[in-house]
Amino acid sequence: MDIVVFKIILVLVLFVLSLGIAAYSTYAERKVAAFMQDRLGPNRAGPFGLLQPIADGIKMIMKEEIIPATSNTLLFVAGPAITMITALMTSAVIPWGPDITIGGIKVPLQVADINIGVLYVLGVVSIGVYGIMIGGWASNNKFALLGAVRASTQMISYELAMGMSIIAVVMTTGSLSIGHIVIGQSDWNGMGWNVIMQPLGFMIFLICAFAECNRTPFDLPESETELVGGYHTEYSSMKLGFYLFAEYVNMFISSAMIACLYFGGYNFPFMEFVQNLTGEIIFSVICVLVLLTKILFFIFFFMWVRWTIPRFRFDQLMNLGWKVLLPLSIINMLLTGAIILFFN
Repeated sequence: MDIVVFKIILVLVLFVLSLGIAAYSTYAERKVAAFMQDRLGPNRAGPFGLLQPIADGIKMIMKEEIIPATSNTLLFVAGPAITMITALMTSAVIPWGPDITIGGIKVPLQVADINIGVLYVLGVVSIGVYGIMIGGWASNNKFALLGAVRASTQMISYELAMGMSIIAVVMTTGSLSIGHIVIGQSDWNGMGWNVIMQPLGFMIFLICAFAECNRTPFDLPESETELVGGYHTEYSSMKLGFYLFAEYVNMFISSAMIACLYFGGYNFPFMEFVQNLTGEIIFSVICVLVLLTKILFFIFFFMWVRWTIPRFRFDQLMNLGWKVLLPLSIINMLLTGAIILFFN
């Protein structure tokens, strides 16, 4: 029973952490944009504008909620709910640190260490596109529908190359469990990261992560200059907030997946030396902080790219996915198989 209590506590901590990072990612996004454009950014709500995300959240909750008269009300409400739920579900298989012992009970810092963790993430992410598609269609708005169609074609196209790049990692580690993949990168005193063996796979996964999160330069589903607001054009109040929050939660989980699959997860240089110097609890806390640092770096990278690279045209986006990334991911998978066959 005690392990169940620990799992519930871990779920609640992850829920609060996901929402907290998503909220303050909006603040960081505006600060990064301001820095790159030589502006100040949010600086009114609280010291240095640190209370701006709370003010934005209150504004979202207090705003009038409008449901179009010609929309399908049930699906209109279900769309943002599906998107937000699927975004939050993906963090369940992320390993945040090594197991710890509390009161004689071994507690894993992972909600669910399932042996098909990679497939679980891909499956849940693929369900998330239904929330966008349903919301866009149920709005009964041509701009929303066009944005939803763009989102579905984009996410389906880039999931193929993303899956192929992950297959190469699975081939080298021999497991679909994200926990086992992270443990497998603890060689060389914590520096046996997969990015060293899979640089091409990492680049493919990173580009596909941008497309899956609808981030610039792949933000065509919600491009304001063309589609007003894309699939969430007709949404207001917290329903709009769910769509916007889900994007930042997905960015957080994508950064966590990049860190776990290619950058060692919670592994870090000289970790065995640090483990010998510290106790089990302190070492686990250090591992969690290391993983969070890697995640925050990749979130910053997402934001940096947004204010650096212009948006693609839709035909360029499709050509990149089908004619460049998919063939490269297949070649990377075949090369990985050949290396494993002839050198192991």
